[in-house]
Amino acid sequence: MESAGVLIRGETELFARTAHLFASAREVFCAANDLHTWAAAHQVPTGRQDMTGRTVRKLYRPASLLQAGGVAHLRERERLGARIRITRDEINETIVLDQKVAILAADVVGVDRGYSVITSPEVISSVTSLFNAAWRAGTDLAVYDAGFAELRALAPRILDELATGSKDETAARALGLSVRTYRRRVAELMSALGATSRFQAGVRARELGLV
Repeated sequence: MESAGVLIRGETELFARTAHLFASAREVFCAANDLHTWAAAHQVPTGRQDMTGRTVRKLYRPASLLQAGGVAHLRERERLGARIRITRDEINETIVLDQKVAILAADVVGVDRGYSVITSPEVISSVTSLFNAAWRAGTDLAVYDAGFAELRALAPRILDELATGSKDETAARALGLSVRTYRRRVAELMSALGATSRFQAGVRARELGLV
């Protein structure tokens, strides 16, 4: 870890090499599109006693609220002392530890995702600035979910209708919605999944295990 950056493949290796940094960090910033990105990080002990004296901020995209147990998981993180916000904006998936180490998630290559572990002060400063800007624009979990809960409840049925190729009129009738409301909900769901088309929404939903 002494170089300015190290490329690591797969979360298993990543957290095997950085677990000690997580254990000792007093300030942790995390940004992720969903709960899959830093799944191995959840294995790091996070009991209430471990949060004492720590500053933990986690920023997620709305897709995390659609995942099975997602809301409960995030609320538990809050109960343990983390601050959590949701953003609709695109974010760079990253973790920053004590503003000394940044872990940047890259694209999946084969079956493993790549991660860059950065120690360059200049890069970390830039990453931290981007995170702080996104954090300020985000919405606290409880506030966001209060307005998102209805869509979250409808999402499985909407995804089923999209998967079967139902016409909007048929799907709306099955869900007890007007066609206009159904189309608005589909658009909101696409946005939450980070999709630009209904087909892409289906692909993303499968990736997240929603269908």
